[in-house]
Amino acid sequence: MTEKLYLDRMELREFDAHVVSAEGPELVLDRTAFYPAGGGQPSDTGNVAVGGRQYTVVDVKRSGDDVVHVLDRDFEEQRGTEVHGTIDWERRYSAMRFHSAMHLIDGVIRAHFHSSGMCTGGQIYTDHARIDFDFEGMNREKALEIIEKANEVASEGHEILIKYIPQAEALENPELVRTEPGRELISRLKTVRVVDIAGVDMQADGGTHVKNTKEIGRLQLTDFKNNGKRNKRVIVAFC
Repeated sequence: MTEKLYLDRMELREFDAHVVSAEGPELVLDRTAFYPAGGGQPSDTGNVAVGGRQYTVVDVKRSGDDVVHVLDRDFEEQRGTEVHGTIDWERRYSAMRFHSAMHLIDGVIRAHFHSSGMCTGGQIYTDHARIDFDFEGMNREKALEIIEKANEVASEGHEILIKYIPQAEALENPELVRTEPGRELISRLKTVRVVDIAGVDMQADGGTHVKNTKEIGRLQLTDFKNNGKRNKRVIVAFC
């Protein structure tokens, strides 16, 4: 099992680890700060250095309890070798800001605009994020109003905390998991990781986030798509 440093040390940019296995360009370490793609957040990239040689990490993925680092070429070192990993921080930090922004927008909608409005999906890219909603009545004007309210709340400087709670407690609070696949997932977990934007939003989540909403910065609506009576898509970027 790979120790997942990114879950609790999201600010970590470099780390040392040992090789567990290597098959061609796929490398498994005993610990890593590289985030594997999941939950709409893209994987980290960066490099792994060993013995004067440097490998580029082009993708990161999960394989059971392990995290697999996909390199730009076959890894030549043996099991047990110590390596030094460095994350592309600009890419990671952008993803953290967007991920926190998505949670913030979801919380703002439920608190100020539509208590039954539900985020049904999302995807983070290098320069923007897509968020899909089940929200009857949302139009472009309403989306602009929501983003402006989110900017106002972000500027208030709410702490973003990581908590761990027992599965039973998580299942008792439907607000923690707002999609059926999410509820199915936590039914298999003994402990649930929760991202708490203090006073704004609390959700079960396995991604990386900034520590305070002020770090999100100011958002702008770059596109709005009406995909039906209830299905709406919001595209945001940083100003």
